[in-house]
Amino acid sequence: MFSRNDKNKAVNSTGVDQQAKTKAKVPSIMSLDLVVTGNIVSDGEIQIDGEVIGDIKSNVLLVGASAKIKGEIFADTIHIHGSVNGQIKAKTVHLAKTAHVVGDVLHENLSIDEGAFIEGHITRMNDAPVRASDERVNLVVNKPQQQKVAGQAPTANAATGATEKKAATSI
Repeated sequence: MFSRNDKNKAVNSTGVDQQAKTKAKVPSIMSLDLVVTGNIVSDGEIQIDGEVIGDIKSNVLLVGASAKIKGEIFADTIHIHGSVNGQIKAKTVHLAKTAHVVGDVLHENLSIDEGAFIEGHITRMNDAPVRASDERVNLVVNKPQQQKVAGQAPTANAATGATEKKAATSI
């Protein structure tokens, strides 16, 4: 029953190793009547049956049939049975027949059950890491300005007859 090698191992009355019990991660569950406004971050598993207004980052996410999420989702694995309004970035995405997704889906593996609703772009990531990045680059391009001589009208394009205007464009 007891050995010399297991002196530091704690065993409770049911024979379950306490160290193994604390290492096992229990999923976090948000019930049907819970509404969260703000971001949720977890290294483990989350099951959402209520409403979330904000971004979610998790290892595994289960969106229940009654769940409503408005925000971006970043995860390794996502199972969607409810409603999501926002971008989804995950390695594995599963849309059940009751899923209602409005937003872009970036994935490595995707499965969609018959009856699932999706409105948005579906893009496969090629072994790229899942990252939350909102960096944008603005580019302004200006035409070189011509010197204006006092009392002279703007130059006209001989081919089209259009007057040249100086404008900056943003991409």
